[in-house]
Amino acid sequence: MTATEDPIKITTKEQAQEFLDSFDTFLFDCDGVLWLGTHLLPNTKEILKMLEDAGKNLVFVTNNSTKSRKQYTKKFAGFGIEVSEEEIFTSGYAAAVYVRDFLNLQPGKDKIWVFGESGIGGELTEMGFEYLGGEDARLNEPFDASTSPFLVDGLDKDVKCVIAGLDTKVNYHRLAVSLQYLQQENVEFVGTNCDSTFPQKGHILPGAGSMVESLATSSGRKPAYCGKPNMNMLNSIVSAKKINKDRCCMVGDRLNTDMKFGADGKLGGTLLVLSGIETEERAFEISPDHPRPRYYIEKLGDIYELLKN
Repeated sequence: MTATEDPIKITTKEQAQEFLDSFDTFLFDCDGVLWLGTHLLPNTKEILKMLEDAGKNLVFVTNNSTKSRKQYTKKFAGFGIEVSEEEIFTSGYAAAVYVRDFLNLQPGKDKIWVFGESGIGGELTEMGFEYLGGEDARLNEPFDASTSPFLVDGLDKDVKCVIAGLDTKVNYHRLAVSLQYLQQENVEFVGTNCDSTFPQKGHILPGAGSMVESLATSSGRKPAYCGKPNMNMLNSIVSAKKINKDRCCMVGDRLNTDMKFGADGKLGGTLLVLSGIETEERAFEISPDHPRPRYYIEKLGDIYELLKN
């Protein structure tokens, strides 16, 4: 769509059917679209089954790096939704792929320092990388440079990259040791995603970008981001799934990541749901910071509601 075209709100059965008929593949953000934290949004299961029954390809693309793809399959299963690892792309997985395939670091030789949670470490381990930091309980101790077990014997010379993402246990110890590695010239800096916030039921909470940018500020370095709207992630999805981009729609709740991901990637369409971060007013804004969606709707399950009768 062009900047002069207003987004279309899907409000009728005819609009919903025309929307579905326009696409073969749907890329879904998760938090704010399918669920809010541990709360499944209404008719999520029903609309996903309706799409599957119609022969649509579904891919789940999340900037949440706190869970690995394996952990995500369990979260889906907990909601009664069966999804395979191959249908899930997380920013943690994208970061691990970037380290291996773009930075050409070698599993079994090069190590990674992780500022983040088990989702990043889990994907690195699957690829054969050894990582330090992450969910190591010793990082929960108050920081003292003279006693920190990560500093007393010097930095590990085999660490060639820092991957930083959301860490709900963020503290000075984690920030301080990460900075020591980022001050090394031969250590790369990778961020999972740049989301400043994320939605949970009733709350807007600090996101990965808030923490990664703290490290960027202290180190004076810019990270290579791997989650949406970075095209590295889209290219890997298109390649893995053999997607026709003209017949693909990005469904998300954020303008500056999800809608930008679809627009920059020249996908056939974008659908903004208002169940997460954005408002209807924001959807109509013309801004240099983000594109407007082609379509929008209050929540994803409304499509099922419109079509079920």
